[in-house]
Amino acid sequence: MISAERAIQALQQVTDAGSGKPVMELGWIDQVRVADARAVFRLNLPGFAQGQRDRIVQEARQLLTGLDGIDDVQIEIGQPPSQGGIGQAGHGQPAERQSIPGVRQVIAVSSGKGGVGKSTVAVNLACSIAKKGLRVGLLDADIYGPNAPTMLGVADQTPEVMGSGDQQRIVPIESCGIAMVSMGLLIDEHQPVIWRGPMLNGIIRQFLYQAEWGERDVLVVDLPPGTGDAQLSLAQAVPMAGVVIVTTPQQVSLQDARRGLAMFRQMNIPVLGVVENMSCFIPPDLPDRRYALFGSGGGATLAGDYDVPLLAQIPMEMPVQEGGDSGRPAVLSRPNSASSAAFLSLADSVMQQVATTV
Repeated sequence: MISAERAIQALQQVTDAGSGKPVMELGWIDQVRVADARAVFRLNLPGFAQGQRDRIVQEARQLLTGLDGIDDVQIEIGQPPSQGGIGQAGHGQPAERQSIPGVRQVIAVSSGKGGVGKSTVAVNLACSIAKKGLRVGLLDADIYGPNAPTMLGVADQTPEVMGSGDQQRIVPIESCGIAMVSMGLLIDEHQPVIWRGPMLNGIIRQFLYQAEWGERDVLVVDLPPGTGDAQLSLAQAVPMAGVVIVTTPQQVSLQDARRGLAMFRQMNIPVLGVVENMSCFIPPDLPDRRYALFGSGGGATLAGDYDVPLLAQIPMEMPVQEGGDSGRPAVLSRPNSASSAAFLSLADSVMQQVATTV
C-alpha cells in the first residue's frame, strides 16, 4: 500500500500561481493520509487564492490518482492559514518576501489621504529617474482610481495579454520612457472597480509577478491612499527599497500622512522621506512670486517628527496640471519649470538613498 509520505511528495508539485511556491509549503494543503486505495487531504485556501481552487483541486487529483495504489481522492475543506500580525505574512502567504525577476529595486509612493497629488508625484518621479538613464517601470496599484494611463497619454491603449488562467502574462505599455501596467488599461474608462480585499490582493500580485517587466533598475509603485489591503499586500509580497510619503502642507493631510508613515514603519519598510506637494502656488504670469495657499512648513514638520528627510517641496504650477491632462508629464513637457526641477531633485535624493546605479 502506498504511504502518505509518497502522496505528500506528489502534492509538492502543486504550486501557487502568484508566488510559485508549493501549496503544501504555504499550508494550503495538509492532513494528507492514505487508506484503502483512497487519498484524503484538507484544502485550506485563503480568500485571495479562491480563483485557483479548481486548478489546484484538478492538479492534486491527477497527481494522486496517477500513483499506483490510489483509486480515489477525497478533499476536506478547512480554514485558511492564520494570518499573523502586521508585518508578518497574511492571507496564507509565507513570511519571506519574493523578489520580482529582473527588477532590482521597488520604490512605493504612498499618501495618507486622496487629493494630495500622489499619482502626479509617482508618475513624474518615474519619468525623472528614467531621464537619468535608468530602466524604469511604473505599477499603478491604485486599483479603484487608476490615473497613470491618462497621465502618460495611453488611456486609449490596451496591453497585450498572453496565455490564460494562472499562466497569463501581461505586457506593460511603454510611454514617456517607462513601462507601465494599470487597472485603467484593462477596464472601460467609466467602469467602476467594485472588489473586496481578496480580489484586490490577487490583481496586485498578478501585476507584480505576471507582468513582463524585463530588466528594470527601478519599479515605482503608485499605491492608493490610506492604509488598507493594497499597502499590506505589497509590503507582504515583495521586498521594497523604501517608500516615499506624499503630503500637502495643511494639517488634515499631515494627520493622515502620519498614520501611513507609522504603518510602513510597523511593517519594517524603510521610509525614504517626505514629499510636500502643493507647497506653494507659482502664477504663470509672475514666476518669481510664491503663494502658500495651503499653509507652510507641514512637510518639514512631518519629516522632523519622524526623523526622515524632507525629500522635496513641489510647487503648484500650470505645467503640472497641463502635463497630467495632456499625457506628457511636466518633467518632459516643461523641463525648465520650477516643478520639473523639484521632481528631478526628488529623483536624485531617492536614488542616492537606494544606491541604484545604471
